[in-house]
Amino acid sequence: MPFRTIELSDPRFERDGLRLITVKTPNLRGRGDMTLWLPDVVKQPLPLVILLHGVYGSHWVWALKGGAHHTADQLIREGRIRPMALVMPSDGLWGDGSCYLPHDGQAFDRWILDDVPQAVTEATEVSIEGLFISGLSMGGYGALRLGAMYPERFKAISGLSSITDLKQIKLFVEEPLVAYQQATSEDESVLSLMRLNRDRLPPIRFDCGRDDLLIDYNRELHQALLDDKIPHQYEEFDGGHEWTYWETHLVETLLFFNEVGSRTSE
Repeated sequence: MPFRTIELSDPRFERDGLRLITVKTPNLRGRGDMTLWLPDVVKQPLPLVILLHGVYGSHWVWALKGGAHHTADQLIREGRIRPMALVMPSDGLWGDGSCYLPHDGQAFDRWILDDVPQAVTEATEVSIEGLFISGLSMGGYGALRLGAMYPERFKAISGLSSITDLKQIKLFVEEPLVAYQQATSEDESVLSLMRLNRDRLPPIRFDCGRDDLLIDYNRELHQALLDDKIPHQYEEFDGGHEWTYWETHLVETLLFFNEVGSRTSE
């Protein structure tokens, strides 16, 4: 058991299928939180979708600002996606945002890669059938980067309004860029990692609002992937860098994950 302690919310006080988990892990040199949503179904095992939040937020924002669990539940009830679980972890709560990178003596990447899925299985009776990862803004960067760096871990990856290179985090945080920097600049770039592992990448999609401050960076990533003939899906929609956009367009990500999961299970 990798966790010294693990705490799970009491079912008597839970609502809307949301459960709260806190574990102590060496990767964070302390405790980490996550919100888990389970569909109202008996069928197991379930695909597990990891949803990463952006700067300033924590594990609760995807559910309580974006209604992610309501979106998933509606799609399941309409028969548009098969039942899947959502886990929404904190980023480790470093500064304005950890970027899901290893730094400052903490492995914020391994927290997501290793601890979060393990905590779901240890704290509940959920059996996981494949991991999918997505996120918004800084979380989009985390999802695209981790998916590109560890392609064997995920069945598909998706980003919403994503930072595409570490340098863009300075648009949002007050912490100095040097605090985040990795051993090489290639480890900080989504494009570089996708080029490096191009033959092993899982299915990729990302989208961005036309009024988003990150739109040009997303367009540049899209064009570079086209030039390099790296398969992916890219979409643009009306909207900016805001919760109304992410609440609305999580739908496309979940539909994409369902499509990929259906293909790989055949």
